[in-house]
Amino acid sequence: MIRRLLARVYWACSRWSLVSQPAPTTPTVLIGAPHTSNWDFVLMLAIAWRLGIPVRWLGKDSLFRGWRGPIMRGLGGIAVDRAKPANVVADVVARVRAGEVFGLVVTPEGTRGSGEYWKSGFYRIAREAGLPVTLGYVDRTTMTTGLGVTIELTGDVRADMDRVRAFYADKAGLRPEYRTTPRLREEDSASAPLS
Repeated sequence: MIRRLLARVYWACSRWSLVSQPAPTTPTVLIGAPHTSNWDFVLMLAIAWRLGIPVRWLGKDSLFRGWRGPIMRGLGGIAVDRAKPANVVADVVARVRAGEVFGLVVTPEGTRGSGEYWKSGFYRIAREAGLPVTLGYVDRTTMTTGLGVTIELTGDVRADMDRVRAFYADKAGLRPEYRTTPRLREEDSASAPLS
């Protein structure tokens, strides 16, 4: 209740507008893109708290050290040991099978700077856990943010990513110069399916 109240105050005072599809009611992988600023985290929490979505998000394990650990976990964080990334998929699958309902927020750009490819972890997690993918966005050109469509991945990486690209084609992010076009390295090699 406190989180929803904080979110209402935030949206009442913010110059951003929340324009969203209804919140998913089943577990989903929730894409946060374009990820071009640390403010994206604040917007993600404001969206989730306003729509009543329990969220989990992945963060590098260094964010969870010391006094920050309990805060980050309280905000839904799951520490990722970059030396053992496969453990993340197993952890998420175990949570879903245990009946936990949440949106797993993933920023596939992986960094707030521009790059050539998105990281494919969101795709692997969604396929292995049998989760749909909800496309969340930040668009400075319209000063809107929220949740877009939810899609089921087919395993045809290029076709799935064509749908993702179409959605994000007009979304600029907070700092458009750091935006990375949605593209997975695996699209360049048809013999490397993600499943």
